[in-house]
Amino acid sequence: MPTFIVQAKDAAGKTFKERIKANDAASARSKLFNKYPTVGDAKKDPFSLDLDELNAKIATVKVKDKAIFSRQFAVMVSAGVAIVRCLGILTDQCPNPKLKKALVAISKDVEEGTSLSESMRKHPDSFDQLYVSMVEAGETGGVLDQVLDRLAILLENIQRLANQVKSAMAYPVAVGSLAVIVFFAMTIFLIPIFAGIFKDLGTTLPPLTQFMLFLSSTFRSWQFWVLSVPTIVGIVTAYKLYYKTPMGRLQIDGFFLKAPLFGDLNQKTVVARFCRIFGTLTRSGVPILNCMDIVRDTAGNQVVANAIDAAKSDIQQGGMLSLALDKSGVFPQLALQMISVGEETGEMDAMMLKVADFYEDEVEQAVKALTSLIEPIMMVGVAGIVGTILLSMYLPMFAIFDQLG
Repeated sequence: MPTFIVQAKDAAGKTFKERIKANDAASARSKLFNKYPTVGDAKKDPFSLDLDELNAKIATVKVKDKAIFSRQFAVMVSAGVAIVRCLGILTDQCPNPKLKKALVAISKDVEEGTSLSESMRKHPDSFDQLYVSMVEAGETGGVLDQVLDRLAILLENIQRLANQVKSAMAYPVAVGSLAVIVFFAMTIFLIPIFAGIFKDLGTTLPPLTQFMLFLSSTFRSWQFWVLSVPTIVGIVTAYKLYYKTPMGRLQIDGFFLKAPLFGDLNQKTVVARFCRIFGTLTRSGVPILNCMDIVRDTAGNQVVANAIDAAKSDIQQGGMLSLALDKSGVFPQLALQMISVGEETGEMDAMMLKVADFYEDEVEQAVKALTSLIEPIMMVGVAGIVGTILLSMYLPMFAIFDQLG
């Protein structure tokens, strides 16, 4: 909350300057009306550090934040609470500073007569096109409470799907990081102890031992770190810059859909997300071409986004969605067949949601299968690293024992 400097006069005519924290100048002045008979202008303190404003700029509105907001909003609207009153209550309870700031502005706009969807459209960092379009459809159809409830369900499903994928990635990343730490720790701290022993023995060392001693010497040199750190930073920066190019994004996203182990999981996640969003939008009354634009922007994968764009062009020319999506080669045949049945029966929204349910279950099963597959592989990998280092250190000793025997 910003700080304002307010000029005021007491009954004796003496002038004072008060520093008041308030949302705006009018609120700052109103806080002094009971204290002073005369309240002058309020100016924002240029030297004050507004932590709330800073937090609002730094914070991000996550899917979970919007899901909780939508669920609470839907309950209050269905109970007959006025929208402005709902927004006021939700603003007071909102823990996210960016979302809270947006809700303050939205509440003010709605109170002045602007529609809820148009007010939300002014805050794309908090409410994306998907959210705004569904709210607009709910306002038009007079079913805002139902649409908000669908939004809550949609966002909760998206969050659960994302968490499942993260859990699949978290285990190999954690174990892989541990393996790297163990490798460097043993190479930097353990091997030098043996190196001194080998030097005193003066015997010829096996190739594996010589190689590990070379690695240990390299890792302990400052030149290695001076060169490796900028190299790693350069590689990461180059990757990010390349990913921002159209060709780079297309190639990298395409690889993620076909990558060993994780490709199938990524494809099922994309299909589940597409069908869940598309089905929810169509059920809420959003026109199909608008749905295509929204699911394209929320696809999260450039290959899929291009496929949706191509499908939209076919639909505009009178084609069927299932046939248009089939041309991309991204969507599995089972999903396409179910979508086709939905088109033929006129139950597109219901069928899309069923496809989403099916593939969300598939993602859950794929995560479990992937975790059970990766776990022994990672354990064997860590054991192999530790075993190789220990073997390289004990091989010279075995050779010495053979000579003594």
